[in-house]
Amino acid sequence: MIDLHLHTTASDGRLRPSELVRQSAAAGLSVISITDHDTVGGLDEGRRSANEAGIRLVNGIEITAIERGKDVHVLGYFFDPRSSPLLKFLEGQRQDRIRRVREMSARLLQLGCPVDIESVIGSLPPGGSIGRPALADALVDAGHATDRRDAFDRLLGDGCPAFVARSGPPLCTVVEKIRTAGGIASLAHPGLTAMDEDIPRFVAAGLSALEARHSDHGADTEQWYRHLATTFGLVVTGGSDFHADPAHHANVLGGVSLSAEDFAALEFRAQALGARVTH
Repeated sequence: MIDLHLHTTASDGRLRPSELVRQSAAAGLSVISITDHDTVGGLDEGRRSANEAGIRLVNGIEITAIERGKDVHVLGYFFDPRSSPLLKFLEGQRQDRIRRVREMSARLLQLGCPVDIESVIGSLPPGGSIGRPALADALVDAGHATDRRDAFDRLLGDGCPAFVARSGPPLCTVVEKIRTAGGIASLAHPGLTAMDEDIPRFVAAGLSALEARHSDHGADTEQWYRHLATTFGLVVTGGSDFHADPAHHANVLGGVSLSAEDFAALEFRAQALGARVTH
């Protein structure tokens, strides 16, 4: 089984990279990718554990772009995680995440829901990436919310009183950074992003794949994005978007798997783009 969309404590997942790998191996996965938000901080630990477990780890990441005021997530694979231009770009992304949660924390204070956001920021692992889930956890710890879902529904979700819109680069910039680092770019969960009319423009910017397989895509949605992938000459990626969080996408490893044929096509396209595809 192959899962190319997994998160760890380096961003908003609940499992350390080593524990995620251990559970992935126990679930029968043979190829995985750790795709934390705007960071490669979990890859080294994950690779050591993957080597010990005898499973393959593909370098991965999920980078946030902004298009027409909306978050658009771009998955990158087979890139060099030591690429200096990519690392500099990701540092800027993470600093903007810190700015955003501080602004949201200030709004929470005005709403009578104070949290110690500086302690949360200070507890980040090296290269760690912060986001609204960490702020939600802080609200739970402070007694202002019952769980992450409650925090998002009442305070942090789009349009809620403490919400602050993200700022960031357009998709073309994100794709260019992935490509410059020797990787291949895929549009994450396009059924949730709902920007089908922009896909031709994204392809022109260098997008190479669509994540047709996803835990929030039903069979009809998957088939639609497979159709669009064929129409625009793209390959298909897929994964569970596992966070080890019952309220966040799939909560069972192995529940969503990319076929060996799709993975081979992804590897072939990555090699054609100059990526170093290692086993």
